[in-house]
Amino acid sequence: MFVEMKWTRWALAALALLAPMAAAAAQAAKAPEKTAASAAQPPIDPAALAALDKMGAALRALKQYSVDSETSIEYVLESGEKIQLNGDVFYKVKQPNELYAEIKSDRRQRQFFYNGKDLTVYSPRLNYYATVEGVNASLREMVLDATQNYGIEWPLADLFLWGTEYAPKDAIKSASYIGAGTLGGDSIDQYAFRQEGVDWQVWISQATSLPRKLVITGLEDPARPQYAARLSWNTKASIPASAFSFAPPKGASKIVFVPVDVAVVEENAP
Repeated sequence: MFVEMKWTRWALAALALLAPMAAAAAQAAKAPEKTAASAAQPPIDPAALAALDKMGAALRALKQYSVDSETSIEYVLESGEKIQLNGDVFYKVKQPNELYAEIKSDRRQRQFFYNGKDLTVYSPRLNYYATVEGVNASLREMVLDATQNYGIEWPLADLFLWGTEYAPKDAIKSASYIGAGTLGGDSIDQYAFRQEGVDWQVWISQATSLPRKLVITGLEDPARPQYAARLSWNTKASIPASAFSFAPPKGASKIVFVPVDVAVVEENAP
Protein backbone atom coordinates (compact mmCIF):
# COMPACT_ATOMS: atom_id res chain seq x y z
CA MET A 1 0.00 0.00 0.00
CA PHE A 2 1.29 3.44 -0.87
CA VAL A 3 1.34 6.08 1.85
CA GLU A 4 0.07 9.56 1.04
CA MET A 5 2.89 12.09 1.11
CA LYS A 6 2.93 15.83 1.54
CA TRP A 7 4.64 17.96 -1.07
CA THR A 8 4.74 15.30 -3.75
CA ARG A 9 6.01 17.94 -6.21
CA TRP A 10 9.08 18.47 -4.00
CA ALA A 11 11.22 16.75 -6.62
CA LEU A 12 10.63 19.71 -8.92
CA ALA A 13 12.75 21.84 -6.59
CA ALA A 14 15.65 19.72 -7.71
CA LEU A 15 15.03 20.39 -11.37
CA ALA A 16 15.99 24.02 -11.83
CA LEU A 17 17.04 26.12 -8.89
CA LEU A 18 17.62 29.47 -10.47
CA ALA A 19 15.39 30.01 -13.47
CA PRO A 20 11.87 29.39 -12.05
CA MET A 21 12.53 31.37 -8.87
CA ALA A 22 14.34 34.32 -10.36
CA ALA A 23 11.20 36.13 -11.51
CA ALA A 24 9.50 35.92 -8.13
CA ALA A 25 12.64 36.94 -6.31
CA ALA A 26 13.17 39.87 -8.66
CA GLN A 27 9.62 41.06 -8.07
CA ALA A 28 10.12 40.85 -4.31
CA ALA A 29 13.33 42.82 -4.65
CA LYS A 30 11.41 45.62 -6.38
CA ALA A 31 8.90 46.03 -3.53
CA PRO A 32 8.75 49.72 -2.54
CA GLU A 33 8.62 49.17 1.20
CA LYS A 34 11.61 47.99 3.21
CA THR A 35 11.08 46.23 6.50
CA ALA A 36 13.60 45.70 9.27
CA ALA A 37 13.90 42.07 8.22
CA SER A 38 14.62 42.94 4.59
CA ALA A 39 17.17 45.52 5.66
CA ALA A 40 19.22 42.85 7.39
CA GLN A 41 19.85 40.56 4.44
CA PRO A 42 22.36 37.70 4.85
CA PRO A 43 25.73 38.44 3.27
CA ILE A 44 26.57 37.58 -0.31
CA ASP A 45 30.19 36.59 -0.82
CA PRO A 46 31.29 37.79 -4.29
CA ALA A 47 33.76 34.91 -4.44
CA ALA A 48 30.87 32.42 -4.12
CA LEU A 49 29.03 34.06 -7.02
CA ALA A 50 32.26 34.09 -9.02
CA ALA A 51 32.59 30.34 -8.39
CA LEU A 52 29.10 29.86 -9.86
CA ASP A 53 30.13 31.85 -12.93
CA LYS A 54 33.25 29.74 -13.34
CA MET A 55 31.26 26.52 -12.93
CA GLY A 56 28.71 27.71 -15.48
CA ALA A 57 31.47 28.55 -17.95
CA ALA A 58 33.01 25.09 -17.47
CA LEU A 59 29.66 23.41 -18.13
CA ARG A 60 28.99 25.48 -21.24
CA ALA A 61 32.49 24.73 -22.59
CA LEU A 62 31.82 20.97 -22.64
CA LYS A 63 31.13 19.72 -26.15
CA GLN A 64 30.04 16.26 -25.08
CA TYR A 65 30.04 14.30 -21.84
CA SER A 66 28.38 11.65 -19.76
CA VAL A 67 27.55 12.08 -16.08
CA ASP A 68 26.34 9.56 -13.52
CA SER A 69 24.59 10.68 -10.37
CA GLU A 70 23.57 8.80 -7.25
CA THR A 71 20.55 10.62 -5.85
CA SER A 72 18.38 10.60 -2.76
CA ILE A 73 15.17 12.46 -2.10
CA GLU A 74 13.19 12.86 1.10
CA TYR A 75 9.39 12.77 1.19
CA VAL A 76 7.31 13.92 4.14
CA LEU A 77 4.42 11.71 5.25
CA GLU A 78 1.15 13.21 6.48
CA SER A 79 2.31 12.24 9.97
CA GLY A 80 5.38 14.46 9.56
CA GLU A 81 7.73 11.49 9.30
CA LYS A 82 10.39 11.70 6.58
CA ILE A 83 11.36 8.82 4.33
CA GLN A 84 14.26 8.70 1.88
CA LEU A 85 14.18 7.17 -1.59
CA ASN A 86 17.32 6.52 -3.61
CA GLY A 87 17.87 6.49 -7.34
CA ASP A 88 20.30 6.97 -10.20
CA VAL A 89 20.39 9.57 -12.95
CA PHE A 90 22.51 9.11 -16.05
CA TYR A 91 23.02 11.63 -18.85
CA LYS A 92 24.78 11.46 -22.22
CA VAL A 93 25.01 14.90 -23.78
CA LYS A 94 26.32 16.36 -27.01
CA GLN A 95 26.03 20.12 -27.26
CA PRO A 96 24.08 22.01 -28.35
CA ASN A 97 21.01 19.83 -28.84
CA GLU A 98 21.41 16.07 -28.27
CA LEU A 99 20.65 14.18 -25.07
CA TYR A 100 20.03 10.75 -23.65
CA ALA A 101 18.92 10.40 -20.04
CA GLU A 102 17.94 7.51 -17.83
CA ILE A 103 16.30 7.87 -14.43
CA LYS A 104 16.05 4.75 -12.29
CA SER A 105 14.68 4.00 -8.85
CA ASP A 106 12.93 1.09 -7.15
CA ARG A 107 9.60 2.57 -8.20
CA ARG A 108 10.13 3.74 -11.76
CA GLN A 109 12.45 3.84 -14.74
CA ARG A 110 12.36 6.35 -17.57
CA GLN A 111 14.56 6.90 -20.62
CA PHE A 112 14.68 10.15 -22.61
CA PHE A 113 15.92 10.51 -26.17
CA TYR A 114 16.42 13.87 -27.85
CA ASN A 115 18.15 14.08 -31.22
CA GLY A 116 17.76 17.81 -31.71
CA LYS A 117 14.39 17.38 -33.41
CA ASP A 118 12.13 14.97 -31.54
CA LEU A 119 11.85 14.17 -27.82
CA THR A 120 10.82 10.66 -26.77
CA VAL A 121 10.11 9.37 -23.27
CA TYR A 122 10.18 5.58 -22.85
CA SER A 123 9.20 3.40 -19.89
CA PRO A 124 11.13 0.10 -20.13
CA ARG A 125 9.09 -1.56 -17.37
CA LEU A 126 5.74 -0.74 -18.97
CA ASN A 127 7.09 -0.85 -22.56
CA TYR A 128 5.32 2.29 -23.70
CA TYR A 129 6.63 5.52 -25.15
CA ALA A 130 5.52 8.99 -26.19
CA THR A 131 7.11 11.41 -28.65
CA VAL A 132 6.94 15.16 -29.10
CA GLU A 133 7.90 15.83 -32.71
CA GLY A 134 9.43 18.96 -34.13
CA VAL A 135 10.92 20.36 -30.92
CA ASN A 136 13.98 21.70 -32.78
CA ALA A 137 15.47 23.54 -29.80
CA SER A 138 18.65 23.74 -27.77
CA LEU A 139 18.94 21.49 -24.74
CA ARG A 140 18.11 24.19 -22.21
CA GLU A 141 15.13 25.41 -24.24
CA MET A 142 13.92 21.84 -24.70
CA VAL A 143 14.23 21.07 -20.98
CA LEU A 144 12.35 24.21 -19.93
CA ASP A 145 9.65 23.70 -22.56
CA ALA A 146 9.15 20.03 -21.69
CA THR A 147 8.85 20.88 -18.00
CA GLN A 148 6.43 23.75 -18.50
CA ASN A 149 4.25 22.28 -21.23
CA TYR A 150 4.30 18.55 -20.45
CA GLY A 151 5.23 18.34 -16.77
CA ILE A 152 8.36 16.30 -17.47
CA GLU A 153 10.66 16.18 -14.46
CA TRP A 154 14.36 16.62 -15.24
CA PRO A 155 16.63 15.89 -12.27
CA LEU A 156 19.75 18.08 -12.36
CA ALA A 157 18.27 20.33 -15.04
CA ASP A 158 20.56 23.11 -13.80
CA LEU A 159 23.41 21.40 -15.64
CA PHE A 160 21.86 22.87 -18.80
CA LEU A 161 21.02 26.26 -17.29
CA TRP A 162 24.04 27.35 -15.26
CA GLY A 163 26.15 29.81 -17.20
CA THR A 164 23.23 31.02 -19.34
CA GLU A 165 20.62 33.76 -19.18
CA TYR A 166 18.19 31.14 -17.88
CA ALA A 167 20.03 31.05 -14.55
CA PRO A 168 20.32 34.66 -13.35
CA LYS A 169 21.84 35.21 -9.93
CA ASP A 170 19.21 37.81 -8.92
CA ALA A 171 17.31 35.15 -6.97
CA ILE A 172 20.22 34.40 -4.63
CA LYS A 173 19.67 35.98 -1.21
CA SER A 174 22.85 34.73 0.45
CA ALA A 175 26.04 33.07 -0.77
CA SER A 176 28.98 31.82 1.24
CA TYR A 177 32.14 29.76 0.94
CA ILE A 178 32.13 26.83 3.37
CA GLY A 179 35.61 25.47 2.77
CA ALA A 180 37.84 23.09 0.88
CA GLY A 181 37.82 19.30 1.06
CA THR A 182 37.93 16.12 -0.99
CA LEU A 183 35.20 14.12 -2.66
CA GLY A 184 35.88 10.85 -4.41
CA GLY A 185 39.58 11.70 -4.49
CA ASP A 186 38.86 15.07 -6.10
CA SER A 187 39.83 18.31 -4.36
CA ILE A 188 36.70 20.45 -4.04
CA ASP A 189 35.35 23.74 -2.71
CA GLN A 190 31.99 23.79 -0.94
CA TYR A 191 29.55 26.70 -1.27
CA ALA A 192 26.14 27.42 0.28
CA PHE A 193 23.33 29.54 -1.18
CA ARG A 194 19.83 30.61 -0.19
CA GLN A 195 16.92 31.50 -2.47
CA GLU A 196 13.21 31.98 -1.93
CA GLY A 197 11.95 28.78 -0.30
CA VAL A 198 15.14 26.77 -0.75
CA ASP A 199 18.69 26.42 0.54
CA TRP A 200 21.26 24.67 -1.60
CA GLN A 201 24.88 23.64 -1.50
CA VAL A 202 27.28 22.74 -4.27
CA TRP A 203 30.68 21.06 -4.12
CA ILE A 204 32.82 22.20 -7.08
CA SER A 205 35.93 20.44 -8.37
CA GLN A 206 39.07 22.56 -8.07
CA ALA A 207 40.56 20.82 -11.10
CA THR A 208 37.65 21.06 -13.56
CA SER A 209 35.23 23.60 -11.99
CA LEU A 210 32.44 21.03 -12.54
CA PRO A 211 29.89 20.29 -9.80
CA ARG A 212 30.58 17.08 -7.89
CA LYS A 213 27.74 17.17 -5.36
CA LEU A 214 24.50 19.07 -4.90
CA VAL A 215 22.20 19.25 -1.87
CA ILE A 216 18.87 21.10 -1.93
CA THR A 217 16.83 21.75 1.22
CA GLY A 218 13.20 22.84 0.99
CA LEU A 219 12.23 25.56 3.45
CA GLU A 220 8.47 25.70 2.93
CA ASP A 221 7.88 22.50 4.90
CA PRO A 222 8.92 22.54 8.59
CA ALA A 223 10.44 19.08 8.07
CA ARG A 224 12.87 20.60 5.54
CA PRO A 225 13.17 17.67 3.12
CA GLN A 226 16.37 17.33 1.12
CA TYR A 227 17.43 16.25 -2.32
CA ALA A 228 21.05 15.15 -2.78
CA ALA A 229 23.03 14.15 -5.86
CA ARG A 230 26.63 13.02 -6.18
CA LEU A 231 28.02 13.37 -9.70
CA SER A 232 30.73 11.47 -11.57
CA TRP A 233 31.87 12.94 -14.88
CA ASN A 234 33.34 11.54 -18.08
CA THR A 235 34.20 14.41 -20.41
CA LYS A 236 36.25 12.31 -22.83
CA ALA A 237 33.68 9.71 -23.78
CA SER A 238 32.88 9.27 -27.47
CA ILE A 239 29.10 9.18 -27.87
CA PRO A 240 27.60 7.87 -31.13
CA ALA A 241 24.69 9.72 -32.71
CA SER A 242 22.56 6.59 -32.36
CA ALA A 243 22.50 7.10 -28.58
CA PHE A 244 20.11 10.04 -28.99
CA SER A 245 17.53 8.47 -31.32
CA PHE A 246 14.78 6.14 -30.11
CA ALA A 247 13.99 2.86 -31.83
CA PRO A 248 10.81 1.27 -30.38
CA PRO A 249 11.45 -2.21 -28.94
CA LYS A 250 9.29 -5.09 -30.07
CA GLY A 251 5.80 -4.84 -28.68
CA ALA A 252 6.21 -1.28 -27.41
CA SER A 253 3.00 0.76 -27.26
CA LYS A 254 2.91 4.39 -28.36
CA ILE A 255 0.90 6.82 -26.26
CA VAL A 256 0.24 10.53 -26.68
CA PHE A 257 1.69 13.37 -24.61
CA VAL A 258 -1.04 15.54 -23.12
CA PRO A 259 0.03 19.16 -22.59
CA VAL A 260 -0.31 20.36 -19.00
CA ASP A 261 -2.84 23.09 -19.82
CA VAL A 262 -5.07 20.62 -21.67
CA ALA A 263 -4.88 18.13 -18.80
CA VAL A 264 -5.87 20.84 -16.31
CA VAL A 265 -8.86 21.91 -18.44
CA GLU A 266 -10.04 18.32 -18.79
CA GLU A 267 -9.61 17.68 -15.07
CA ASN A 268 -11.70 20.74 -14.18
CA ALA A 269 -14.35 20.12 -16.83
CA PRO A 270 -17.90 19.58 -15.46
